[in-house]
Amino acid sequence: MGSVVPPALQKDKLMISANHDSFAPDSKQPPAWGAVVATALGAFSLVTAEFLPASLLTPIAADLSISEGVAGQAVTMTALFGFLAGLLISSAARAVDRRHLLMFFSALLIVANLLVAFAPGLPLLLIGRVLLGVALGSFWALSTAIVMRLVPPTMVPRALSIVMSGVSAATVFAAPIGSYFGEIVGWRGVFLLAAALGLVALLTQWRTLPAMRPSGVTKLRTLFDVVLRPGIGLGMFAILLVFGGHFVFFTYLRAYLESGSGFSIEAISAILLGFGVANFFGTLLAGRMVQKSLRLTMIVVPLLMGALALVMVGMGAKPLSDILAVILWGLFFGGIPVAWSSWIARTVPDEAESAGGLFVASIQLAIGLGAGFGGAIFDLAGGAGTITASGIVLILAAVSIMLGVRTRAPVPAAA
Repeated sequence: MGSVVPPALQKDKLMISANHDSFAPDSKQPPAWGAVVATALGAFSLVTAEFLPASLLTPIAADLSISEGVAGQAVTMTALFGFLAGLLISSAARAVDRRHLLMFFSALLIVANLLVAFAPGLPLLLIGRVLLGVALGSFWALSTAIVMRLVPPTMVPRALSIVMSGVSAATVFAAPIGSYFGEIVGWRGVFLLAAALGLVALLTQWRTLPAMRPSGVTKLRTLFDVVLRPGIGLGMFAILLVFGGHFVFFTYLRAYLESGSGFSIEAISAILLGFGVANFFGTLLAGRMVQKSLRLTMIVVPLLMGALALVMVGMGAKPLSDILAVILWGLFFGGIPVAWSSWIARTVPDEAESAGGLFVASIQLAIGLGAGFGGAIFDLAGGAGTITASGIVLILAAVSIMLGVRTRAPVPAAA
């Protein structure tokens, strides 16, 4: 192919390159894949700890002499402080080496799990989960910007898919392994194992992560400046719709499978394991899809998920079709976090940390709204109603992305 590039595209490339170079210590260095894997291990450790209470709620409640509903506030506290930390971490830690921050989050994870493991009552349990929320929200807010500093721009989607595979692996293994080991070593022993996993992540990060001194100054106002950029506010709204549509579906999936197709708890566990495995492979596949066409991936994936939900309702509650639909949903959803993390890397390369905080906040808000909105619909129309609503929201998300979400950073005006 020829070397002639349109002037506008030349400006776009120069801007993205310059912004990326401001993140990278040395753009000529080879990709730091060991550090990417260490980051993925940190993601796996954090998400595993996040999901553990779901499989251990009953023994936790019995041991601490509280109700399961009260014990469930451990999940709420993690989400709430994850939301706040995601928004505040970039400005709060503006002068701290990002290598030290990642290691601090792993250390905080260890402390959080130890507090939970040795908690004599609810207060210390909640403190541990608050610390986990701070580590979790902070990690996700910075993760995209950190990955941008570890590999060249063309390899960012692949590196992000590796990091997100840590999340998918935690989704697959956290609940079943937590439940299994809970029967063997007790729920406290499971959290001690989670602390040990955090220690492995910490040591791996210490050995592989390069120094990543912060570039520029991030203030709280930067969050507002970023969201007011052309196309960014609409993109954050689309994130809210995409993740909200998913959580309307996923939060009440077990109830739908029980009441609709009449699956047993054991069968539902196996179906959710299938969802997790499919999600893991979908995450890996998404890295290649995003490299070929980010915009097409962002539009097609929620469109397929929305259509799948409507087809699922149209066919009625049938065991075989429901199993297939859940597995396909897991496969498709694997592309969502990778695509939107890549979108941040491409459209806000100079403020990826602030955009990452907005991304995390949007997801946490989507979880809350999706669960609340879905619960109201489930009470009115049952599982079929929540799945229908999920499909409609996801199709609206695809349309909004198609009409207005940009996948390139805006070209700066000529001087």
